[in-house]
Amino acid sequence: MNSEKKPRIVLIVGKSNSGKTTLMEKLIRELSARGFRVGSVKHTHKVNFDKQGKDSWRHKNAGAVASLIVTDTKVALVKEDTRPAEEKFFHYLGDMDLILAEGFKTFCLPKIEVFRKKSPDKAPLFLEDPNLVAFVTDTDIRPGEKPCFGLEDTGSLADLIEQHFLASIKPET
Repeated sequence: MNSEKKPRIVLIVGKSNSGKTTLMEKLIRELSARGFRVGSVKHTHKVNFDKQGKDSWRHKNAGAVASLIVTDTKVALVKEDTRPAEEKFFHYLGDMDLILAEGFKTFCLPKIEVFRKKSPDKAPLFLEDPNLVAFVTDTDIRPGEKPCFGLEDTGSLADLIEQHFLASIKPET
């Protein structure tokens, strides 16, 4: 990655069970295969990373400001961080070419909305949002002038992301 540039962020948004995670997986595979360094972020309120009684919890409970869990191939950081989420994206994933973030639908960042026929919801959330850059669906709904893709049209969607957000980055080979 060019160290002078921050990675671009694209949000994958939609209602619960709309296929956001599946789309994220497909896009990460496709863009990674093209040589781009892709980081991912998942918005959640439910996960407790620091379980009571575990060593990292015990360390933090004893007063450690942060606890880093390290294996031969992975790291996990448990640290209080009250900065806005976008600042955290850049701080922790600043060496990526692109950050795909699932959720964060209230952010004013480029959005790709996923909406499926099987959705219990009657209508998509972001058709009128000026940050909508693409719409992924298996319905007849079309978002005006915005590009629309089928659920399996990952290659074309990755082309759009590459052209709009990664054009100035030379992929790793």
